[in-house]
Amino acid sequence: MAKASKAKPENTIAFQGYLGANSHIAITECFPKMTPLPCVRFEDAFEAVKKGKARLAMIPVDNSIAGRVADIHHILPQSGLHIIGEHFLRVTYQLMAVPGASLKTIKRVESHVQSLSQCAQFIRKHKFAALVSADNAGAALDVSQRGDTTVAAIAPPLAAKIYGLKTLASKIEDADHNTTRFLIMAREPLKTNPKKGPFVTSFVFRVRSVPAALYKALGGFATNGVNMTKLESYMVGGHFAAAQFYADIDGHPNDPAVKLALEDLHFYSKEVIILGTYPAHAYRKK
Repeated sequence: MAKASKAKPENTIAFQGYLGANSHIAITECFPKMTPLPCVRFEDAFEAVKKGKARLAMIPVDNSIAGRVADIHHILPQSGLHIIGEHFLRVTYQLMAVPGASLKTIKRVESHVQSLSQCAQFIRKHKFAALVSADNAGAALDVSQRGDTTVAAIAPPLAAKIYGLKTLASKIEDADHNTTRFLIMAREPLKTNPKKGPFVTSFVFRVRSVPAALYKALGGFATNGVNMTKLESYMVGGHFAAAQFYADIDGHPNDPAVKLALEDLHFYSKEVIILGTYPAHAYRKK
């Protein structure tokens, strides 16, 4: 996998995947002057920041069609990093293959499982066999190296430019609202002024094992008028009875209403970890 060429760590931003991936595009939109550092796994991207090889990491967490990115909520709390920002990327995909290929020659398409899911209607319409790849830009690289006119990749437009592939079809995603939310991670939390919002606060928590614990833990947000924009559960530690929750709320922990809501949450929870408080992206106003 390509690496950042002699870039200074303070001007480097890590991401999971190959050059040309959606995370790479998100980086070019947010930090066009920073050097992207491709990493094999999310854990490697986090580690690059923790060890000072990169200043930031760009991490996808949710897609408007395919839902949350698998496993990311498991590793966020253990990453040792802080969320300092968010970005919403309008995702568009192309079907790309080597020169000489056409829609008639293609028999199989390869891409990341989320990308295949987001282009399911197009794949069914053309009766292509779908093969899951670890990364959509990585699939584009693989297709370019094999030179097989019967195989195509589904990847962002940037990947076609980087790997010299021919675009056979554009905007093949199922919905025109296809959007992925990214989190920007850093070693230190963002210094924020509560008066200069709006802000989003993200955290994970585990409730105590008592009746109605979740209901009571979340009651403080309702009674104090704090808007919770996201709540997801997932299993931890291999125990079906031990669920951890990831949540996003509107507001800053120093806001009086948020402070009271978090006090209730702490009272009914075994553990609460604030992952970050950061400016709300303008996309949220749409």
